[in-house]
Amino acid sequence: MDKSILSEEIQEFITSNINADVSKLALQKNKFPAKDWATILNQIASKQKAKNKLPTWFNTSNIYYPSKISVEQTSSEKTAEYKSELIAGDKLIDLTGGFGVDDFYFSKKVTKVMHCEINPELSEIVAHNFEQLQVKNIECFAGDSSEILATLNQKFDWIYIDPSRRHDAKGKVFMLKDCLPNVPELLDFYFEFADNIMIKTAPILDITAGLSELKNVKAIHVVALENEVKELLWILEKNYSKNIEIVTCNLTKETASAFSFELGNSSITNYSLPKKYVYEPNAAIMKSCGFDKITAIFEVEKLHQHSHLYTSDTLIDFPGRAFEIENCFEYNKQNMKSFLENKKANITTRNFPETVENIRKKWKIKDGGTTYCFFTTDANNNKIVLLCGKLK
Repeated sequence: MDKSILSEEIQEFITSNINADVSKLALQKNKFPAKDWATILNQIASKQKAKNKLPTWFNTSNIYYPSKISVEQTSSEKTAEYKSELIAGDKLIDLTGGFGVDDFYFSKKVTKVMHCEINPELSEIVAHNFEQLQVKNIECFAGDSSEILATLNQKFDWIYIDPSRRHDAKGKVFMLKDCLPNVPELLDFYFEFADNIMIKTAPILDITAGLSELKNVKAIHVVALENEVKELLWILEKNYSKNIEIVTCNLTKETASAFSFELGNSSITNYSLPKKYVYEPNAAIMKSCGFDKITAIFEVEKLHQHSHLYTSDTLIDFPGRAFEIENCFEYNKQNMKSFLENKKANITTRNFPETVENIRKKWKIKDGGTTYCFFTTDANNNKIVLLCGKLK
């Protein structure tokens, strides 16, 4: 960490160029010949990434940024705050500390947080930033987290782990056993120091695959931000063997839309032909595969077993997008020529044999406008088209 980058002159330059094109700045002559130009440019690029994702860091003076990719990979403040609501107690240890965003929010909920980071430079950067953020209850440790855990030899209320999916030998990996650290292999060791463990994984991890590798899973949180799934949170409790709760949450600027159910509990799904309104579950629910639980909780019926669209005669508050059906017709040449050919519309396919691209090309439908079309299959296995107006 080159602390000279924090000089008033260089910091003013970074601030004044926060909206600049870094690739164009790179072609200019170094304004500070005694300093590494690439390092200064990285500070600008990384701070640009932090503007919307990490506003607390962005708006704090003398923050030192790691590489741009480190900022891209870290939790957003919104998802970090969500995680902090799931924990409580006296002590938490983060075995894969990274840029420290999660720990910043954990520190608001527990008395003491320990941040472990194998990269000594990143550990130094994080410790410096916590000082600027005036956080007093986080202690930073540089080195291998398993060795640190064994050396400290303390009991923690929580262990938090965000395993790296970048393996030195295998490249980008997907199974937990191939990530670093190897959590499935180390679970018994971790449970010697804490009864509660939270594991963050990327949304690409299949829930069934994760369950096949882990034990004592109590809950799985599927967290989306503005309808894009950002992370899966696995809550493990020592010796837990009861039902697993699946919690889905879609965080937006205004609200948080939650939906939960118990994994494996059978439920009866009600089916219907399209009514007045149609609903599309948010991305978190789609990832959770809790489709058949929806009709048991909300006053809606499903269009088809595999369509994952729902309908009702009365408008309800639904965790996803809601539309009013303006027209419903069977998918055939005559109907398409009458209602959609050469028109402008937003198209979604659900349980339909043709792709959006193919439909657009075939019927010369332009993208956009205020009409929303669902190409899907109904309860009688007919291919249908729903022309809708969006409500939310």
